[in-house]
Amino acid sequence: MTAEVPLPGARRHERLRNFPPPSEWDHHVEYDAKAHPRKVPHTYSLIPTICFNCESSCGLLAYVDHEDLSIKKFEGNPAHPGSRGRNCAKGPATINQVHDPERILHPLRRVGERGSGRFERVSWEEALSDIAARVRAAIVEDRRDEVMYHVGRPGEDGFAERVLQAWGVDGHNSHTNVCSSGGRSGYTHWMGYDRPSPDYAHARVIVLQSSHLETGHYFNPHAQRIMEAKQNGAKVVVLDLRLSNTASHADLWISPWPGSESAIFLAVASYLLRTGRVDRDFLRRWVNWDVYLERLHPDAPRDFEVFLELLTHDYAEWTFERAAQLAHVPVEQIEEFATYVGQAGSRLATHTWRSAAAGNLGGWQITRSLFFLNVLTGSIGTEGGTHPNGWDKFIAHFPDMPPPHDVWSEMLWPAEYPLTTNEMSILLPHLLKDGRGRLEVYFSRVYNPLWVNPDGFTWIDVLKDETKIGLHVALTPTWSESATFADYVLPMGHASERHDTMSFETHAAKWIAFRQPVTRVAMEQQGIPYRDSRDANPGEVWEENEFWFELSWQIDPDGSLGIRRWFESPDRPGERITTDEYYDVLFRRSVPGLPEAAAAQGLSPLQYMRKYGVFEVAKDLYRLDERPLTEAELEGAAPDDHGVLRKPVTLDTAPPLVGEAGAVGLQHPDGSRTAGWLSPSRKLELYSTTLADWGWPEHATPGYIESHVAAARINRSDDEFVLMPNFRLPTLIHTRSGNAKYLNEISNTHPLWFNAGDARQMGVRTGDLVRVTTEIGHFVVRVWATEAIRPGVVGLSHHMGRWTQDGHPGSRWVMGTVNLRRTDEGVWSLRYTDGVGPFTSEDPDSERIYWDDPGVHQNLTFPVQPDPVSGMHCWHQKVRIEKARPEDRYGDVQVDVTKSREVYRRWLSMTRPGPGPDGQRRPEFLMRHVAPKRAAYRVAESPGSGRPSPETV
Repeated sequence: MTAEVPLPGARRHERLRNFPPPSEWDHHVEYDAKAHPRKVPHTYSLIPTICFNCESSCGLLAYVDHEDLSIKKFEGNPAHPGSRGRNCAKGPATINQVHDPERILHPLRRVGERGSGRFERVSWEEALSDIAARVRAAIVEDRRDEVMYHVGRPGEDGFAERVLQAWGVDGHNSHTNVCSSGGRSGYTHWMGYDRPSPDYAHARVIVLQSSHLETGHYFNPHAQRIMEAKQNGAKVVVLDLRLSNTASHADLWISPWPGSESAIFLAVASYLLRTGRVDRDFLRRWVNWDVYLERLHPDAPRDFEVFLELLTHDYAEWTFERAAQLAHVPVEQIEEFATYVGQAGSRLATHTWRSAAAGNLGGWQITRSLFFLNVLTGSIGTEGGTHPNGWDKFIAHFPDMPPPHDVWSEMLWPAEYPLTTNEMSILLPHLLKDGRGRLEVYFSRVYNPLWVNPDGFTWIDVLKDETKIGLHVALTPTWSESATFADYVLPMGHASERHDTMSFETHAAKWIAFRQPVTRVAMEQQGIPYRDSRDANPGEVWEENEFWFELSWQIDPDGSLGIRRWFESPDRPGERITTDEYYDVLFRRSVPGLPEAAAAQGLSPLQYMRKYGVFEVAKDLYRLDERPLTEAELEGAAPDDHGVLRKPVTLDTAPPLVGEAGAVGLQHPDGSRTAGWLSPSRKLELYSTTLADWGWPEHATPGYIESHVAAARINRSDDEFVLMPNFRLPTLIHTRSGNAKYLNEISNTHPLWFNAGDARQMGVRTGDLVRVTTEIGHFVVRVWATEAIRPGVVGLSHHMGRWTQDGHPGSRWVMGTVNLRRTDEGVWSLRYTDGVGPFTSEDPDSERIYWDDPGVHQNLTFPVQPDPVSGMHCWHQKVRIEKARPEDRYGDVQVDVTKSREVYRRWLSMTRPGPGPDGQRRPEFLMRHVAPKRAAYRVAESPGSGRPSPETV
């Protein structure tokens, strides 16, 4: 943790330390660098928290000055097992967000019509009273599907879900359909877990589907371990349409035609099978090969050797040559890839998340085919292999949980998408337009739906319509395009101004990290009194946990609804719980090992977490599928016909977050009883009975689905291209980094990546304007001619294109001013009237802005394209590109929302609606953030919402 290194020529007691030791964190002295050569000391408290500028949840240390309690900087937390004291550019930039002169400091209520951009300051009491009354009315009148909490990046584990469960509403909405449904779905139908967790540091071969080393989830913790593996001789294979920073580190870079990736993985799988480079013992014990034979080869003997022969035959069609033809890459590249995988043994670490799985129709099969390689090599749960995320992630659930509700929202879980992962958030405005329901109260949190989602102009139409959304409450520290269409804009804290617990699968270990309001902690250290976080944060900024406590209290002021009891103090009956009390209970009762580790240092569990900001729950976690079940787990459990050990459950219980209700493990033919996986069979499902029984039997095994942008569907002679709009920059993160001046200074241009050969053929050069036409509209952008993207594909990153209207609030660091217009026929147009430029504020750096490019809001021109199985919005677009016309200007956007409705209906027609077996709305083992009673999963048992069925809309 202190990593001391002797200085050359220094005396023995003089050491160069990477970090101050924790013993100094309450009283650390540094000299003011700006005062040099004078020695001006400053005394700091180093208080740990968690970065909130991507999902990695890396540790931060805030330097809080004892003199005035100001935060001077953020550095890495060396106690954090995931990030290990290191941060990317986004971590230290948290200081910009704290001191942002453009941030929202007081509760605001709209003035005039919704979307007018005019707001007035109100008290927290006024806002809470109005919101609570509306939520209460919806609950009392049994309109419990009319309260919706729509979250982008949660930044916390389990808190909001508990609140919604206490309210008894089916109102948890996520951003998953624009992020990771394709990746999640592919993994879920193998093992029940929905994410991979590669053990990179110990891998022999690493396969990355896209640029995770550079910009993907957990990329700072992962990048460290990938580089360690490379230093130890590991080979890295990257499949990416761009020569990304990650691809530049690869031993083999393959740039396939979009959507063809599964063909490549299947060709490698075929190679492994025909050359015998498979782990036979692992396959025999952990793959549902008997079901594969039963469903696909019913006349074959139920013999493992026969299974291997038939499996090899079934995938023999996937030759290197066929894959190369579909992928438009040299066959030698696929042969080299297969050779690497064949040499990996059980140390094959693979990862994909967005990228191809999020870009293509059937992208979930790309994920499923990639994981096929891990299954065949037995490199799952092994040292250097790929783990399920649930083994390496730890969620501490509050021990006192409300009972499950009995509501099913068709606006979140429409019948057409029974297998979606997760809520069908991208369809919300269309479902509201269809008349399937309305919302009384809509909370948007860390989410900017009209900017980040496709078809943003349809979102504007719905956000402005008070008959469809009665009250829109934006919980946000900064202005966004969507916030200006809210009724209340409520300022919430940044990473150093709130409480949260977080954990992510960074390596073969489990840890839980603690985000905390660092100024408030410093006040407590110095004995300065406070009521709540508003006394420590700028202006009237409140942390969300305290906000939810108070709002829940006001929804049920007399306790008659049964809500208030879940937010009462455990030690002061009848009084509201405090954050200290909440986390004291959580850490004492829900984090194994923490009370003992804290007691060893004379601390309470809460004090330990306040001091270090993190606790390592377990490490070196391998082969947990073979974990023997405990006596408590086995009590009352009996095996079914397939060996799944189950306990009796009723329809009044709720399924777990993942896994089937009542299932605890697997009894093997040899009599051993182990935990297994979370799939319905508790095995790795080569043949998914779920996909087959819910209407997709042709896709029940790993396979290839032709993408909506497959090469055969693109007319290159007519200047048609595939647009890849879903890659990110390593220095920016959606709209959250817009108020970080350091990051904007690094990345402030938004070019269209254009293959240099394609550019020459079209007669365009770097800097030229082109018009990019999608199915529902067009945008105008500048070209960057480069060899770093494959021919036939163009790419535009997803982190610029920020705008505000004249006279509306916004963040001048990144937002240009636009003129928005809509015709009566539904044609929207957006044109910049001013770009980014210097402005006067409390921060003198705002007058030093030298960049002027606000970027292009491309997502407005994309119709919704939800995959009919996973529900993932298929981001890749078939586009036609031409030189800009005389009337075109940079950043222009035009969209016909009537056409977007037509596209929505066409993709909806591709679905195969439920219910499924036994009248179920959705398989119980699939993830659901707030799971209702099992009865609600069944159409006949559900109380219903009074809404029209999908068939009648």
